[in-house]
Amino acid sequence: MIADHRFSALEAVRLSLSVLVHPLQQVASAPATAFSRLADYFSSQDRLLRENENLKAKLLEYAAAAQQSKLLQAEQDHLLGMSPAKSRFGTEGVLAEVLSRGRNPFVRKLVLDKGLAQGIKAGMPVIDGEGVVGQVTAMGTFTSEATLLTEKDQSVPVMLTRNGLRAIAVGSGKDGSIDVPFMPVSADIQNGDLFVTSGIDGTYPAGLVVARVTAVEKNSAYVFAKITARPAAGVDNHRFVRILTATRPAVTPPQAPTAEDKRKARERPAGKARRQP
Repeated sequence: MIADHRFSALEAVRLSLSVLVHPLQQVASAPATAFSRLADYFSSQDRLLRENENLKAKLLEYAAAAQQSKLLQAEQDHLLGMSPAKSRFGTEGVLAEVLSRGRNPFVRKLVLDKGLAQGIKAGMPVIDGEGVVGQVTAMGTFTSEATLLTEKDQSVPVMLTRNGLRAIAVGSGKDGSIDVPFMPVSADIQNGDLFVTSGIDGTYPAGLVVARVTAVEKNSAYVFAKITARPAAGVDNHRFVRILTATRPAVTPPQAPTAEDKRKARERPAGKARRQP
């Protein structure tokens, strides 16, 4: 031991013994190493599963947020389409939210969140950013009911923008279609023609987009042509509509002449007619 400590006489012996003992150490430590690796494997699997579940949950949250963002963007674009800056009827209406469909599933109506308390009356037109949706037909204190344009026997006086031809658009009672009856076979009407309100009934103001012609069937054996159109407005697509509270521009009544006007009239020389501007 003294010789090994002083002169490292047994260094070669120790190296030889370590080479011989190393395989035995590997065999002795193999179970512990295998157990440790197995524990790490299951721990890693469990961690990966938890991370996968968290990522799936976040993906669902992001997907819901993306869908909500698209919905909000669509509603914002729809509301901007009905704003006073985009529509000449924007300042004459009340924005209303669609609460539900009518109680009768066979009748196409909408329940709106505006009623008598907001100045809504029966007969007022209902529009969206694209055109006519329908007409207010029933009233409540805080809600109202609007009948859709496509409801059977719901009629609107219309006019073709291409040639000024007047007609009556009548709801067919079918989803997404309007009939234009009593049009002569010789009438100049084509697929793609646009109908707007003519304004002759006093209910709908002139110029509101109503529908676009989708089918024209003319048979010389019949007096009238069969014309079908599709509403321009999204009658079943939007949460918000605008109720037009004024269908005609307000007219300022003439004012009584003031004392100054009467004095000027007396001072005006006789025989000289006042020049009209």
